[in-house]
Amino acid sequence: MRVSFIVGLYNCLPLTREMLASLQLSLPKGLEYEIIFVDDFSTDETRSWLKTLKAPRRYILNDKNLGYAATNNRGAKEATGDVLIFLNNDLIFCKGWLEPLMKAHKELGNKAGVIGNVQRDAKSGEIDHAGVYINAKGKPTHIKTLSFLSRLYKPVLIDTLSTGACFLISKELWLILGGFDEKYINGSEDIDLQLRVRALGRINAVCLGSTIRHHISQSPGRKSKDEENSFRLTLTWKDTLAELSLDDWCRHHFETYLPEPRDFPDQSLARKIALYYILRFPIDPPKEALPNVYKALEYELTRWRVMFKP
Repeated sequence: MRVSFIVGLYNCLPLTREMLASLQLSLPKGLEYEIIFVDDFSTDETRSWLKTLKAPRRYILNDKNLGYAATNNRGAKEATGDVLIFLNNDLIFCKGWLEPLMKAHKELGNKAGVIGNVQRDAKSGEIDHAGVYINAKGKPTHIKTLSFLSRLYKPVLIDTLSTGACFLISKELWLILGGFDEKYINGSEDIDLQLRVRALGRINAVCLGSTIRHHISQSPGRKSKDEENSFRLTLTWKDTLAELSLDDWCRHHFETYLPEPRDFPDQSLARKIALYYILRFPIDPPKEALPNVYKALEYELTRWRVMFKP
């Protein structure tokens, strides 16, 4: 099986060099691969450096700054691998990160969607990402804690979203999806992609046996369009986000329960139902859950509509 690593670039050449060196040292012997860099109109020495690269490394140059989605789409279009692995240029790899990722993808078979991994802060070593959940307000949020038991009994978190900083997807599925939606500008395109995967009945997952390090949010302008991207994501996937946020709503309600029924007529019953729902009993969430989730989403949508008048 041939693997195509796709790396979008925008400045930060020292980090790119470090990433490439650690990536090549980490790859298992005998792996058939290529590394495709797509430069998004860098203004530092990145382009001069790219011209020094030799096979299996190659590069594509954008004529102007296109953003994360369009840049990675260009790389994927030129990829020759059966499997695509998208990487940020500010990652650090060690041996053993790739094999569990490939294994998880193989075991899911024709149901496999996007497979992500664990990412630790390059400076502190703390977990920055062990998947993405939708919080009680309908917003994607990094999972930042993992128990020993989680790693032992759940080496792969099934039906879990992940960040676009490092993920694996088959070329076949990528072509079916049509790649990233380029209307998103440096944010939310990864979540949108995985929600489309989920809508096809495929399984997104996070492989806990694969760990890398990440210099977080180093690309210039990384967060400048977050609000617009969140607005678009919520407009497109409002009902799905509401559904996925029920777990966190129930968890929050269970943990912050107060004896006096100030908000709901029977807090005690709602708390029990919330617990059963979290534990995956075949039961619907408390009747108060979905209306409150939609209320939170509508609040954000109203705020965004004021910010971004048509």
